[in-house]
Amino acid sequence: MQDRFEAGMTVRREVLGDAHVDRAEAARTAFDTPFQTMITEGAWGTLWADDTISRRDRSLLTLALLAATGNFEEIPMHVRASRNTGATPDEIMQAFLHVAVYAGVPKANHAIKLAKQTFTELGVAL
Repeated sequence: MQDRFEAGMTVRREVLGDAHVDRAEAARTAFDTPFQTMITEGAWGTLWADDTISRRDRSLLTLALLAATGNFEEIPMHVRASRNTGATPDEIMQAFLHVAVYAGVPKANHAIKLAKQTFTELGVAL
């Protein structure tokens, strides 16, 4: 399991950036350590570490799924991560257009609002 944790931490840092991971690690407590370990091993060390599909594609899938399921709080983080995965603003918009058709216009609308805010904060011209 430790190898999966180490692989997960490496991928997590490559995708989300050292600053984000360092903040998350500094905020870790005994209470949430089991959860942090599980997502590092499972999400990052297993799913994101697999090279069957590209990190760009994983970014787009993740953003679409977050929007479709109404889990908006992680959209800005994954929009920021797109700088490291290669997903472009135009591709992200296409993912959210799919959300509009298959999961609902209000969800896509809110996701687009969050993405626009995040891109503006990053200085990305839209």
